[in-house]
Amino acid sequence: MSLIPLVAIGAGFVTWGAASAIGKLASSSVEGIARQPEAAGAIRTAMIIAAALIEGFTFFALIVAQGAAKNA
Repeated sequence: MSLIPLVAIGAGFVTWGAASAIGKLASSSVEGIARQPEAAGAIRTAMIIAAALIEGFTFFALIVAQGAAKNA
């Protein structure tokens, strides 16, 4: 049995999870900026750092999935 279809499903879940996390992050930060406009700079900085960490984890997971597909 080949693991490639399972790896593809796993990569899809990783991508879906990252997209929903970044969407929630952006939604919450825009709401926070709307509530406290004076804190916009701090909120924006925290949002960019969190988005970068989410993207980094996503790329790492996709690379691991690609490596697992090559070894299968």
